Parts: sequence; structure tokens; C-alpha cells
Amino acid sequence: MPPTMDFTTYDLGPFFDEMFEASGRPRPGCRMLYDKIVSLDPGEILARQSVAEQAFYDMGITFTVYGHEDGTEKIFPFDIIPRIIEAAEWELLERGLTQRIAALNAFIDDVYGQARIVADGVVPRSVVETSSGYFKECLGLKPPKGVWCHITGTDLVRDTAGRFLVLEDNLRCPSGVSYVLANRRILKRAFPQVFGSIDIRSVDDYPPLLLDMLQAIAPRRGEGRPTAVLLTPGAYNSAYFEHTFLAQQMGIELVEGRDRFGENDTGYMRTTQGPQRVDVIYRRIDDDFMDPQVFRPDSMLGVPGILRAYRAGRVTLANAVGTGVADDKSIYPYVPDMVRFYLGEEPILHNVPTYMCRKPEDLAYTLARLPELVVREVHGAGGYGMLVGPASSRAETEAFRQRLEAHPDKYIAQPTLALSTCPTYVDAGIAPRHIDLRPFVLSGKEVTMVPGGLTRVALREGSLVVNSSQGGGTKDTWVLED
Repeated sequence: MPPTMDFTTYDLGPFFDEMFEASGRPRPGCRMLYDKIVSLDPGEILARQSVAEQAFYDMGITFTVYGHEDGTEKIFPFDIIPRIIEAAEWELLERGLTQRIAALNAFIDDVYGQARIVADGVVPRSVVETSSGYFKECLGLKPPKGVWCHITGTDLVRDTAGRFLVLEDNLRCPSGVSYVLANRRILKRAFPQVFGSIDIRSVDDYPPLLLDMLQAIAPRRGEGRPTAVLLTPGAYNSAYFEHTFLAQQMGIELVEGRDRFGENDTGYMRTTQGPQRVDVIYRRIDDDFMDPQVFRPDSMLGVPGILRAYRAGRVTLANAVGTGVADDKSIYPYVPDMVRFYLGEEPILHNVPTYMCRKPEDLAYTLARLPELVVREVHGAGGYGMLVGPASSRAETEAFRQRLEAHPDKYIAQPTLALSTCPTYVDAGIAPRHIDLRPFVLSGKEVTMVPGGLTRVALREGSLVVNSSQGGGTKDTWVLED
């Protein structure tokens, strides 16, 4: 049977749908895109999807999908039907994320300084000091302008009422923005007429905005333009495409640890003209690999002595080492309290309701309702180390129960969210698939956000796991002008 492109079999279900109202009518901002899609015959949609996939192949846009039976290195899955966010919704997200990042930055600065929030009993000391992202070596550090999280990727979901909720904050080395830029370029080729008829806010400013931010946080002044580099673990890293893409777009050097060295508390890189001083390092290496003289002595990825140069104020790291203390899932439930404590404001964006299994009452609740909940490791990432109760077998649930009972402090639990859906091209035609959103926030001299972000889509029917490492894909995200 040929695929259908007229939405006649599109089942809204009980979820908030990004394109359609509950009545089945297209939302006002989606009407023109809807009309364009239904005007195309199925063969043309398939041809445009194929062109987009070929463009990803030609650009070398790949990601590692661990455990996939066909191998690990895959062309990044992309869906041709975009997700649309109207201007008023985006304005709310901008305000909410700006507020949230300000509180998170204040928290990191505080816990490595006076720790007022701990002394006042708002966040337990044990939760901070047992976080995998907390490093005593960072005590007393003073990043330029007090900013620790220069690049932040916050994962958002919608509930059945259409409200945006924060699922998690990514403050260490958040990835995915290169796919935002690539998705837009490729979709412009696939739907050029639509871009000519709808006012869609541009994402092309991200590389120059990122470069401006990096140069603005440099420690030196009055000696010409600061030198920024992007530090990568190397070609075997799953996000290496992003590293090379961003360095090329910003016109800065892509370097590895072997290209860098510290001398006289100053950072340098080796060039054909000899050593060149480096002012800012946009790091894509995890904290404990950054400096073998301070953290893991077996690390071959980092730069010996770089933390000493950083502490001396001769080089800036973006993001700062130690930021992971604020995106640990055991810290996440306290973020609304951080907003109130540091800013004296009520949170604009709310968390997903969360049960902290280290608390006996929350553990009892979780164990009693394990088949209904999503349980996550507090140090987990990428969709690993989690149980999606409704999608798990009895055997999987019981095995997870044993791990949870043995180490309750390592887990949090949340309700199984009815993530919003968006029309997605699949083999049978167009069908709803669950999505989330990762906007990227730049914090330096000021806070800036490129309109949109990375919309990730769970390509498997019924799946709620959107992570690329677990077989999810991406969509372009259109933020409409007023």
C-alpha cells in the first residue's frame, strides 16, 4: 500500500500535538505548512526526504548509535517535517531559560565559594558533595564575570496541556547545535517555497554569536583579538562532526590535547610558526579528563597544567570545569528553590514532578508504582541507565527493582510523560511521533539565544526515548516571527 500524505489516518491520541488542535484543525502558525504538505503527492515527499538524507550523507553528519545491530556509526536520522513554535511561546521560553540559567550559574558559583545555599539548608550538603560533577579542586575558582555555564542545552518537553516543562539541564559539554544549523540548511533545499512564504526566524547567527561570546570572556584585553580554540577528544568521539563543524564555522583552530601545553601558568598551542598563546578554550572534553595533573592522571585527552593557568586567570574554559554539579539529576529537583533563593523570583519554567529515591517515602512510592514510572540514574545520560516502566517487561522491571533497592540514592523517578507529538514521515506515510526540544543558551557579557533549538524525535512508534544514541532522530525547529 502506498504511503498516505493527506493526514486522513493521522491519530492525535491523548497527546498535545504540535501541528493540530484537539479538534483536528491545524494550529494557526502551522496552516501554511499543512497546506503545502497536503498539496504534494507521496512520491514528491519521499523524493525530498531522500534528498535531505543524501545531503546529510554528503556532509558526513553522523552519530554513534550504541547497540544497533547494523553497526555503531550511522547517518544522523532526519525528518523532513519541521516543528513550529509560535512567537509568543518562544518569548516565554527565552524568559524562563534566562532566569533558570542565572540561578544555575549562581548555584555553581556559590557551592564552590561560600555555599550559602547549603548553610541555609536549601540543598543538602551530602547531595552536593556526592554529585559526580562536583570537584573539590574547583573550590575558590573565579571564572570571568562569575559565569560558569557559557553554553547550556536545556531539554524541554510539553505535557498534555501544552505547557513546557524542564526535563533536564546540560551544563558540561552540551551537544547538538551543529545539527540545528545543518537541519535548517538542508530543509531550505527541500522546502524553498515554504521559506519564501513564512516568516521564520534565522538560526544562522549562532556561530558568530558563539565566537563573540568566547572572545568576550577572554582574560586578556588591549592586545588584539583574543585567540579561541575548540578542544576535542578526537575523531573517535561520537560528536566529532559537531566539533569540526563549529570550529570551521567560527574560523578557529580545532585542537587536541597533544596540540596544547601549559607553561608559566599560560596556555599555548603548537603551530607551524611556533607556540601561540591561547586565551579561551571551548572544551568538548569531560571534566575529569581535562588536566592529568589534577584529575585523572591517565588522561591523554587534556592539557597538563591547564587548571593552574585557569586559576591564575590566564586562560578561560568554556564551560568551566565543575559545572556538572548543577546538572546532576539529584540536584535537578532543587532548581526551582535555587531560583527563589538567588533571584527572589518564582520559576517561569517548571520541573517535571520528581521523586528522590534517597528519601524513604519517595523510594516506597517508586517501588510501589515501578511499572508506571520512569526511573533514571542520577549520573546517567544519553537514555542509558533508565527504566521506562510502561514499556518494560516484567523481568526488566524486577531486575531494575533490585538495583533500585540496593542503591536508592543513585536514582530519581518521574511520571511517564505524555510527550507532545509532531507529524513525522515514516514508511507508512505521516504519523505522530513524540518529541522534545533542546534550546541553546549562550552566557557571557550577556545572555543570548538563537531562536529554535534541537527538536529530537522518537522515530519508533510509541517510543518516548528521543536520544540519538538510542535510535532517535531530529527535525528542524521553526520559530515564527510576530
